[in-house]
Amino acid sequence: MTKKRYLILEDGTVFEGEAFGADRGMVGEVVFTTGMSGYQEALTNPSNIGVIAVMTYPLIGNYGVNRDDSESVEFHLGALAVREITTQPSNFRSDQDLASYMKERNIPGISEIDTRKLTRIIRNKGTMKGMLTEAGADADVQTTLTVLAASGLPTNQVEAVSTKRPYPSPGRGKRVAVVDYGMKHGILRELNNRGCDVLVVPHDTSAEDVLAWHPDGILLSNGPGNPEDVETAPEFIRGVLGKVPVFGINLGHQLLALACGAKTYKMTFGHHGGNHPVKDHATNRTEITSQNHEFAVDRDSLEGTGLDVTHTALNDNTVEGLAHSLHPAFSVQFNPEASPGPEDANHLFDRFIDLMERQNGKEQQANA
Repeated sequence: MTKKRYLILEDGTVFEGEAFGADRGMVGEVVFTTGMSGYQEALTNPSNIGVIAVMTYPLIGNYGVNRDDSESVEFHLGALAVREITTQPSNFRSDQDLASYMKERNIPGISEIDTRKLTRIIRNKGTMKGMLTEAGADADVQTTLTVLAASGLPTNQVEAVSTKRPYPSPGRGKRVAVVDYGMKHGILRELNNRGCDVLVVPHDTSAEDVLAWHPDGILLSNGPGNPEDVETAPEFIRGVLGKVPVFGINLGHQLLALACGAKTYKMTFGHHGGNHPVKDHATNRTEITSQNHEFAVDRDSLEGTGLDVTHTALNDNTVEGLAHSLHPAFSVQFNPEASPGPEDANHLFDRFIDLMERQNGKEQQANA
């Protein structure tokens, strides 16, 4: 017999559904993601640490899980909420069904709930805390709301997901230091595909230590949480800005903005999914992008920072890309490595390579 499970939001809304995955409850921030696929990537994306992800596509798990689609070797998602979970997937790459995969990795889930209603609540009221529990009686709901009100969201997510020691991903091309704020493996894949010699370093590595490796460029990775909680990042970025080319992705984009004096703010319900249209001002083209963030750069705070807006979200006019007017540095709010999602913006990694080559050419001319 299927066990009942409840998702209780901090506004008092209760969703009764069926339990799958791990046999436990949890408290986390409830967000919705609009991708039709990508649940395995969501489970393993370090940016999703502690999050309760609501999949808006109604049928989840239909292609199973496999050895290739994980974004890290760890499992970070707090919980998964779906309309319907498939227990008999059909795909030639499938190694396992989603429910048993989650159970083995201690990630709880809830199915048979109205995910469209839940999404509308989040869109109207904003992202909020929620609790997965098997206690659904009215008396227990009040207890749950008390617990939710007293529960604070963690502020050390980057510390929790960042690598604890440097490690290489060797190549024969440009030398790139990747600062791991919660890096997706897709970033490594794109750099390796371009022959880069990569060193991944912890989030709190000093600028001096990274520059001592003589990198051709530095990539600031994606990651979870509020960018203002990453206290060591602005000093690090200011320490490398102008010395080597810098490329920021997702959280790295927000951190570059903070380091230059701009501000960030929490969005109402964020951008999550693989179908977000973004305008590239340089080409006047629209690219469909993969996104996963709750914070954004305040456009009105950019004056005097040296940063110019290069990309804009067409759905809500938020800042999606920046470039520094004096230093070789640029950033995007979306994930150009996709996984899952379209590869429209994949060319930004080529732009990073070109920026490093031009910088090396300038240095050679200066030393001639």
